[in-house]
Amino acid sequence: MKDINEMIQQMPQAVYERLVSAVELGKWEDGSVLTDEQRASTQQVVMLYQAKKLQQTDHFTIGQRGQINELSKAQLKKQFQAQVNDDAADFKGESIAAFKNDDL
Repeated sequence: MKDINEMIQQMPQAVYERLVSAVELGKWEDGSVLTDEQRASTQQVVMLYQAKKLQQTDHFTIGQRGQINELSKAQLKKQFQAQVNDDAADFKGESIAAFKNDDL
Protein backbone atom coordinates (compact mmCIF):
# COMPACT_ATOMS: atom_id res chain seq x y z
CA MET A 1 0.00 0.00 0.00
CA LYS A 2 1.14 3.52 -0.74
CA ASP A 3 2.24 5.96 1.90
CA ILE A 4 -0.82 7.81 3.27
CA ASN A 5 0.69 11.21 2.38
CA GLU A 6 1.22 10.09 -1.23
CA MET A 7 -2.35 8.79 -1.35
CA ILE A 8 -3.67 12.14 -0.08
CA GLN A 9 -1.63 14.09 -2.63
CA GLN A 10 -3.03 11.98 -5.48
CA MET A 11 -6.63 11.95 -4.22
CA PRO A 12 -9.03 13.83 -6.53
CA GLN A 13 -11.24 16.52 -4.99
CA ALA A 14 -14.34 14.49 -5.94
CA VAL A 15 -13.19 11.54 -3.82
CA TYR A 16 -12.55 13.87 -0.87
CA GLU A 17 -16.06 15.32 -1.23
CA ARG A 18 -17.58 11.81 -1.23
CA LEU A 19 -15.66 10.95 1.93
CA VAL A 20 -16.85 14.15 3.62
CA SER A 21 -20.42 13.30 2.68
CA ALA A 22 -20.04 9.77 4.06
CA VAL A 23 -18.74 11.08 7.38
CA GLU A 24 -21.48 13.71 7.63
CA LEU A 25 -24.33 11.35 6.70
CA GLY A 26 -22.95 8.19 8.27
CA LYS A 27 -23.49 6.20 5.10
CA TRP A 28 -21.89 5.58 1.72
CA GLU A 29 -23.38 6.78 -1.57
CA ASP A 30 -25.08 3.40 -2.06
CA GLY A 31 -26.92 3.86 1.24
CA SER A 32 -24.98 1.31 3.29
CA VAL A 33 -24.19 2.51 6.80
CA LEU A 34 -20.58 3.16 7.82
CA THR A 35 -19.30 1.04 10.66
CA ASP A 36 -17.77 2.90 13.59
CA GLU A 37 -14.33 1.84 12.36
CA GLN A 38 -15.04 3.06 8.80
CA ARG A 39 -16.34 6.37 10.07
CA ALA A 40 -13.26 6.94 12.26
CA SER A 41 -10.86 6.02 9.44
CA THR A 42 -12.72 8.13 6.89
CA GLN A 43 -12.76 11.07 9.28
CA GLN A 44 -8.98 10.81 9.68
CA VAL A 45 -8.49 10.79 5.90
CA VAL A 46 -10.76 13.84 5.54
CA MET A 47 -8.81 15.74 8.21
CA LEU A 48 -5.48 14.79 6.64
CA TYR A 49 -6.71 15.90 3.21
CA GLN A 50 -7.81 19.24 4.68
CA ALA A 51 -4.45 19.73 6.36
CA LYS A 52 -2.30 18.71 3.38
CA LYS A 53 -4.23 19.96 0.37
CA LEU A 54 -6.86 22.54 1.27
CA GLN A 55 -4.80 24.67 3.65
CA GLN A 56 -8.01 26.04 5.13
CA THR A 57 -8.30 28.72 7.75
CA ASP A 58 -12.07 28.38 8.23
CA HIS A 59 -13.67 27.75 11.60
CA PHE A 60 -13.30 24.11 12.76
CA THR A 61 -10.96 22.91 10.04
CA ILE A 62 -7.52 21.38 10.20
CA GLY A 63 -4.68 23.76 9.36
CA GLN A 64 -1.57 22.92 7.36
CA ARG A 65 0.45 22.15 10.48
CA GLY A 66 -2.26 19.90 11.90
CA GLN A 67 -3.78 22.45 14.27
CA ILE A 68 -7.54 22.79 14.64
CA ASN A 69 -8.72 26.22 13.54
CA GLU A 70 -11.33 27.51 15.95
CA LEU A 71 -12.08 31.10 15.05
CA SER A 72 -14.38 33.26 17.13
CA LYS A 73 -17.48 34.82 15.62
CA ALA A 74 -15.72 38.20 15.51
CA GLN A 75 -12.70 36.69 13.72
CA LEU A 76 -14.94 34.94 11.19
CA LYS A 77 -16.87 38.16 10.58
CA LYS A 78 -13.63 40.12 10.09
CA GLN A 79 -12.26 37.46 7.73
CA PHE A 80 -15.50 37.36 5.74
CA GLN A 81 -15.64 41.17 5.49
CA ALA A 82 -12.05 41.26 4.20
CA GLN A 83 -12.94 38.71 1.52
CA VAL A 84 -16.03 40.71 0.51
CA ASN A 85 -13.94 43.88 0.29
CA ASP A 86 -11.30 42.10 -1.83
CA ASP A 87 -13.99 40.75 -4.16
CA ALA A 88 -15.62 44.17 -4.44
CA ALA A 89 -12.26 45.78 -5.28
CA ASP A 90 -11.79 43.30 -8.12
CA PHE A 91 -14.98 44.54 -9.80
CA LYS A 92 -14.78 48.24 -8.91
CA GLY A 93 -16.26 50.23 -11.75
CA GLU A 94 -16.82 47.15 -13.89
CA SER A 95 -19.99 45.42 -14.91
CA ILE A 96 -20.21 41.72 -14.19
CA ALA A 97 -22.63 41.16 -17.08
CA ALA A 98 -24.62 43.37 -19.40
CA PHE A 99 -27.60 42.34 -21.49
CA LYS A 100 -29.88 44.09 -23.91
CA ASN A 101 -33.58 43.57 -23.45
CA ASP A 102 -33.75 41.55 -26.66
CA ASP A 103 -30.97 39.22 -25.43
CA LEU A 104 -33.12 37.90 -22.61
